[in-house]
Amino acid sequence: MARFIQDRTASKGKAPGSLIHIGDRKMERPVIHLIEYDQETLVEKELDSIEEAILVKDTDKVSWINIFGIHDPEMMQRIGEIFVLHPLFMEDLMNTDQRPGYQDGETYDGFIMKMLKFDPDESRIIAEQFTLILGEHYVLTLQEQTGDVFNPVRERIRTTGRIRLRDSDYLAYALLDTVVDNYIVLIETLGRQVEALEERLFMDQDRSLIEEIYKLKTELSFLRQSVRPVRELMIHLMKSDSSFFQEKNIHFLEDLNDLVVQATDAIELYSGMISDHLNIYSTNLNNRINEVMKVLTIFASIFIPLTFLAGIYGMNFEHIPELGFKYSYPIFWIVVILIGLGLLRYFRRKDWL
Repeated sequence: MARFIQDRTASKGKAPGSLIHIGDRKMERPVIHLIEYDQETLVEKELDSIEEAILVKDTDKVSWINIFGIHDPEMMQRIGEIFVLHPLFMEDLMNTDQRPGYQDGETYDGFIMKMLKFDPDESRIIAEQFTLILGEHYVLTLQEQTGDVFNPVRERIRTTGRIRLRDSDYLAYALLDTVVDNYIVLIETLGRQVEALEERLFMDQDRSLIEEIYKLKTELSFLRQSVRPVRELMIHLMKSDSSFFQEKNIHFLEDLNDLVVQATDAIELYSGMISDHLNIYSTNLNNRINEVMKVLTIFASIFIPLTFLAGIYGMNFEHIPELGFKYSYPIFWIVVILIGLGLLRYFRRKDWL
């Protein structure tokens, strides 16, 4: 399956809003995890079915319902009914190739983003579809599989931090902020590799260097595809009249927007640098070829007149006057040496050597 775009054969020709999972199935069965809290109490457990979410989504406490596994159309259909989600949003939710975006619904704010991880063994970025739905007293998140970047948020909830004193909109901000912070970490990881190539560009010209440059260029392109739309998402959010984010928390969104801008700017910077590295590598390679051609040309220029002389006196004519002269052979070598030295001096005066 292509990395930059998923196979959409299953959804081809289907009606808008059809719930078809596009992407790899990464779990055997979905897992539903609940964290429900207020300032004094905390409940953390695994739900047996999505039906149990009906009982917690409208309570006065903040409910974080985290669903791992989005491949089951029947469960997704039921989620859409329980949380009154738009059919087109549900369709996008199940498409793991969906471009990050924001939907301002009547009863919710919906965010579709990419949760990114760096695989050190493969030296590549792995993307996972992440959806966040913010309601009045709940936050619903959906991921493709277990394992995420939200453990620091969970610990903040468990330790009765500031997050326990605020409503669901602050929880939504904390989760979005964690996703974007992880973008920054990935950019720093790739950035260090890009900057480390600078010293090797003028020293190392083997095949592995161009392979590393191209691989980093591909990873930065993949990162840009996942992160740049988030900037548009934040612009739409800041311009929307969402009633789910309280006025007192708007400055947190502004800070998040600044972080997204920083991330996109850094990606553009490193993308430009890796393109410059590729150009420098090509230039250095061409310069090396030119140096080799220069040396070969100088040798050829020296031996052309010498070959000419040798060709004349190598002809099989019976009467060549010089052949009968006693000192013809040493004179020939003296002429050859003088021509060679004269050409070398001429090339040096022209700074060709």
